[in-house]
Amino acid sequence: MPAPQPSQPSQPPRQPSGAEQPAPASALSPVAPPVLAEVVRSGFVEGRHRGSLVVLGADGAVQLALGDVTAPVFPRSANKPMQAAGVLRAGLDLAEERLALTSASHSGEPFHRDLVRKMLAEYGLDPALLQCPPDLPLDAEERDTYLASGAVPDRVTMNCSGKHTAMLAVCAQRGWPMETYLDPGHPLQRTIHRVVEEAAGEPVAAVGTDGCGAPLMAISLVGLARAFRSFVGAEPGTPQRRVADAMRAHPEYVAGTRRADTWLMREVPGSLSKMGAEAVQALALPDGRALAFKVEDGAVRALGPVLARALTLMGVEGPVVDRVGRAPLLGGGHEVGEIRAAF
Repeated sequence: MPAPQPSQPSQPPRQPSGAEQPAPASALSPVAPPVLAEVVRSGFVEGRHRGSLVVLGADGAVQLALGDVTAPVFPRSANKPMQAAGVLRAGLDLAEERLALTSASHSGEPFHRDLVRKMLAEYGLDPALLQCPPDLPLDAEERDTYLASGAVPDRVTMNCSGKHTAMLAVCAQRGWPMETYLDPGHPLQRTIHRVVEEAAGEPVAAVGTDGCGAPLMAISLVGLARAFRSFVGAEPGTPQRRVADAMRAHPEYVAGTRRADTWLMREVPGSLSKMGAEAVQALALPDGRALAFKVEDGAVRALGPVLARALTLMGVEGPVVDRVGRAPLLGGGHEVGEIRAAF
C-alpha cells in the first residue's frame, strides 16, 4: 500500500467533517517489529511484546533504533507538552503547578481535582464546558477511594481535564468559540498543530481524535524524541522551556504520587518524561539525549521494563530505574515471574 502522504506545515488542518479520517493502514509496518519485552512465568516465556524504540544522542543523532522509528505513530498523551506549549503560544499565561497540570495525564488525586476546579473558577468557566468525557481516577488506588466515597465519573476527574481547562481558558481570553475548541480547524488547534510540527521537525502525518476528544497528531518516534529534546534545550522563557521547567518542578501534577513519570522527574535531575496511552513513552535528559518508543500491542504493562532498559543503555542508573522497571507476575498471590526487557 502507498505510504501516508504527510500534510505540509504551511497547510491548515482539515476542517472537521463529523468523523476523523483513520490513519492509513500502511502506518503499521508489514514487517513485524522486534520483541521489546518478554512475559516470563515460572521460567517459561509465555508471551512477547513487540515494538519500536529510538535513542538520540546529545547531538540529536540516532544512536539506537529498534524497529521502524520513522513510521508515524499517535503519541497519545506524550503529545501533551506540545499541546501545553501551544496554549502558551496562543496567549494564556500559565506557570508552575497550573502549567504542569495543563501537560498532565493526572491520576485524579484530590489535589489534581482541586486545582482543575480552581483554574475553572479563575477564568469564570463552568465545568460543564469541558468536552473531555466523564471518567474515574486514572490511579487504581485513588479510584477505589473515590468509588468508596460514593463519587461518580466526572469530567474534572478525567486525566486530561487540566489540558481541557487550559484550552477553554485561552479561548475565553482570546474570544475564540468555546463550543468548538476541539475541532482541528479551530484557531487553537491550528496553533498546536504548528507547534507539534516545529518541535518534531517533520510534518504531521495524520490527524485523529484522542481518547479525551482532542485532536491527535501523528509523528514518528524520531520526531517525538526530537520534540522532547527540543523542550529541554529551549531558551529560557520560551513556551517550550516554560512547559519543560513546570513539568520538572511539579511532576506530581503531571502524573501522580504513584506514577513512573513523577518518580523519574523527581529522581533523575533535569529529565522530562511523559507516557501516553497505547504504551507510548518519551523522555529527554538535560544534556540533549532523548528516547521514544511504542509497544505495538499497546500493553502498558511493558512500559516500565522497556523504559528502564533503555535508560540503562543510556547510562542512567539508580534505584528509580530499578523501581520503574520492576513488573512482577503473580501466581496464587505469590511472585512467580516478571515482564522483562528483551533487548
